[in-house]
Amino acid sequence: MKLGIVGLPNVGKSTLFNAITRAGAEASNYPFCTIEPNVGVVSVPDDRLRVLHEMYNSKKTIHTTIEFYDIAGLVRGASKGEGLGNKFLGHIREVAAIVHVVRCFEDPNVVHVSGAANPASDIETINLELIFADLELLDRRIEKTVKQLKADKSAQKELDLLTRIKQTLESGKPARTLELSADEEKFVKSLDLLTFKPVIYAANISEDEAGASQDNAFVAQVRSIADAEGSDVVVISAKVEAELAELDEEERAAFIEELGIGESGLDKLVRASYHLLDLISFLTAGEPEVRAWTVRRGAKAPEAAGKIHSDFERGFIRAETISYENLISCGSLAAAREKGLVRSEGKEYVVKDGDVIHFLFNV
Repeated sequence: MKLGIVGLPNVGKSTLFNAITRAGAEASNYPFCTIEPNVGVVSVPDDRLRVLHEMYNSKKTIHTTIEFYDIAGLVRGASKGEGLGNKFLGHIREVAAIVHVVRCFEDPNVVHVSGAANPASDIETINLELIFADLELLDRRIEKTVKQLKADKSAQKELDLLTRIKQTLESGKPARTLELSADEEKFVKSLDLLTFKPVIYAANISEDEAGASQDNAFVAQVRSIADAEGSDVVVISAKVEAELAELDEEERAAFIEELGIGESGLDKLVRASYHLLDLISFLTAGEPEVRAWTVRRGAKAPEAAGKIHSDFERGFIRAETISYENLISCGSLAAAREKGLVRSEGKEYVVKDGDVIHFLFNV
């Protein structure tokens, strides 16, 4: 799972990236500090693995991961090549979803590319540049489809949809705001439009406001925009995350409790990412290792088996399955078997979050 961290220069992208990945990307108080995308691979927190590790006395514990890409800051005119526009747009095409960091604090010591913090204006700037890039792509596709229409009248349906997408973009709305049928959605995905990618808005607040019970006016702006387009919002303080990254596990837990933020920004982003991309985790457990695997919600058992190895999917026989909750309540797999809680599932079984699975297959 690849997520691109984007935003205007100096909104806290690289500070946030450093905090959640501890990758040491350069973070400075001037535009275009980040040119090539820094990449950080982050383990997805999952306390179930710790419990299973203790139950099985496993030698290894392997978390599923997310790749965060810290992508260069964007300025007005990027779709026409201003700043690092062309590189920026190319890097966004490579990710599954976008984490759009929006500055939601005032600080005279941190330069803002537009002079002052204005979340609505900042979001509009980036959305418009992505819209302009998509319109350029759509115009080429529409021209091609019009030519096809002369020989194939069935191309009219495609042309109508392309025209509807273009009208939405020209109204200033991202393609992800369109209401589409399943077939239409599949086609639009194939176009690889930047504004069709799902978005999490990371509202970056000041350290002083971390743990506040109410949103500030800037965050309220971000929520309003996100609600209108069906996107998610995570309120986060990049400065607090930077401090948390320097602490060990015990100190970090104490600091989180002291601030009253409930959980780290990474945990918030992971939950939002899973929700946005409709993902779940299933688990495998044994003495050699316990491990989490990520699949899309609705995946059937053979597809999940294929995440482990393609041979598992090709030669799938059945999946011995138990929910994490049932396994833990029984205390062992043997006890769960005695109670009849270990199920034998076939090819049509839809994997659920927290399933602990052992796959049987033919080589």
